[in-house]
Order: sequence, then structure tokens, then C-alpha cells
Amino acid sequence: MTLSPITRRRLAVFCANRRGLWSLRIFLVVFGLSLFAEFIANDRPLLIRYDGRWFAPVLADYAEEDFDPGLLPTEADYTDPMLADMIAQHGWMLWPPIPFKHDTVVKNLGVPAPAPPSARNWLGTDDQARDVLARVIYGLRLSVLFGFTLTVVSSAVGIAAGAIQGYRGGMTDLLFQRFIEIWSGMPQLYLLIILASIITPSFMILLVFLLLFSWMSLTGVVRAEFLRGRNLDYVRAARALGVSDVAVMWRHILPNAMVATMTFLPFTLSGSVTVLASLDFLGFGLPPGSPSLGELVSQGKNNLQAPWLGITAFVVLGSLLTMLIFIGEAVRDAFDPRQTPG
Repeated sequence: MTLSPITRRRLAVFCANRRGLWSLRIFLVVFGLSLFAEFIANDRPLLIRYDGRWFAPVLADYAEEDFDPGLLPTEADYTDPMLADMIAQHGWMLWPPIPFKHDTVVKNLGVPAPAPPSARNWLGTDDQARDVLARVIYGLRLSVLFGFTLTVVSSAVGIAAGAIQGYRGGMTDLLFQRFIEIWSGMPQLYLLIILASIITPSFMILLVFLLLFSWMSLTGVVRAEFLRGRNLDYVRAARALGVSDVAVMWRHILPNAMVATMTFLPFTLSGSVTVLASLDFLGFGLPPGSPSLGELVSQGKNNLQAPWLGITAFVVLGSLLTMLIFIGEAVRDAFDPRQTPG
């Protein structure tokens, strides 16, 4: 596929920003690894060879009787010394690098939880004896996926609303602006507290709730571009030729509006990650026990005698948001026509 000259120029400007380029590379590597969290941190073996048969506990559930008909039909606990010794006598087990999942309670710590970092738990454990590194990996994946989903859906809704508002103008624009002013003044935190008192927030419930308010972030930018673009000569000529309003908006005005919109997306993503972390820190986010960066921050606040919890939360969350901001700055420069490569 041949890239247009303007696309090549934007890529060159983005790559010239070394800080943004390296941030993107590191972010893609870290996020890519977190997508395979079950293969990196899990309390189940990746592969088992037992009595000439193959088992993949990381992908499927097995009962104890699957290994020996004389055992119970309950789910196999691969950390059970009896089962582990039996498998070792008739085969072998391949464990992931971190033999703990985000909700695994680490046994035989030797010290009261939270336990400090050690060769067994590289970042220590929290006050519920759960491995911090495992929770960081799962929490990073959850936070970024939540942020991506919220950013994409809210941007789509906000762009559509701003496009209709700016293209129609007149009374449609006026009524829409008054609605946005009223809706943006709603106390989101109070509404979320009321919601949390009625039902237990989940991933989808939080996503829908935050979507109700986050779509307005791009509406003003898109509205301004459509107000300006609808009176341009080529747009008026397209309408005079009988091109439908949807086609005019999609083909002729939206590409220009997307230039301004794209520069906001990385910052919107970082804001979405921050919102989820803030809600989890306050206790109005995901259900208790869910791997969350905000919950890790709360662990650091509640356990000042365990500084590794606060330090880990600060480094992980701060590094993630810093990389997203650097990527956003590089994207902003790439779409700036005044910037030149080099």
C-alpha cells in the first residue's frame, strides 16, 4: 500500500520525536505482554506431561481424577504437594515465570502480609498475601483495555454528536449546546455513589456510566470544524450536485475534522485510565478483588509500613500515564502542518 505524501510527512515528524517514539515502543511491548498475562502469571502450569498424556491447564480445567481415577472429581489444585509429587513421579510440569495469579493467596510467606520483595515474590505481596507483580500485570491489561474501550466508544459518539450539531447549525446547534451545558454540570461522583449503593459496579456498568459523560470531550472540537467546513466552496458544490448530507459529512468534512480529533485521542486515553484508577482508589470502581492499579494505590495508602506497595503503584501508574502523554505530544506534532521532519 502506497502512503500519501502527507501521511509520510506525519510519520516522519512522529518518528523525529524520539521521546514519543520510544514511549510508543515501550508501551506496545508492555501492553502486548500484559495481553498474555495468563501465560506469564498463573497458579496453573502451562503444560503437563503425565503418563504419556498431555495437559494444558492454562487453557482448560481438569479434575484430579483426570490424572488418577482414584482421586476426587474436584478441580485439580496443582500447588497441592500430593498432586505435584504424583505428577513429578510420572511426568513433569512447566510453570509460567510467575506461579501466581492476581487472586492467588501466597502461602508459607514466613512473615505477616504484606511481605517484602523476595526471590519468590519479586515485588512483594499486598495485605491479603497476593503477589503484587501478578496484580500489576493483570491490572495494567484491565486498565488499558478499559481506557481503550471508553476512548473509542466515547470518541465515536462525541464525533457523531459534534458533526450533526455543527453541520445542521441553527436551532439544532442551539438546543444541543444547551443540553451539553446542563448535562456536563451533572455531579458524576455523586451519581456514581448512588449507583454503587444500588448495584455492584462491574466493567460494563462502569463503562456505560462513564460513557454517558465522557462523549462530550470531543464534541466541541468536531462541532467547530463542521461549522467552518459546511460553508466551504467544495462542500456547497457537493450539496448543489445532489450529494446526500451523510455523504458530504463523511467524505468531505469529517477527514478535516479528524485531524484535530486525532491529536486529542492519546490524552483522552490517559484520562480514561486515570478515571478508572481514581474510582478504584475511592472504592467506587470495579468489584473488590479485581486487579486494578487504583486498588494498588489504595493498598499503598493503607499500608505505609510496606513502602514497596506505594512505590510500585507510583512507578507503574506514573510511567503509564507519562508514556501516553509523550505519545500524545508526538501525535499532536505529527498532525501540526507547521512541524517539519528533522
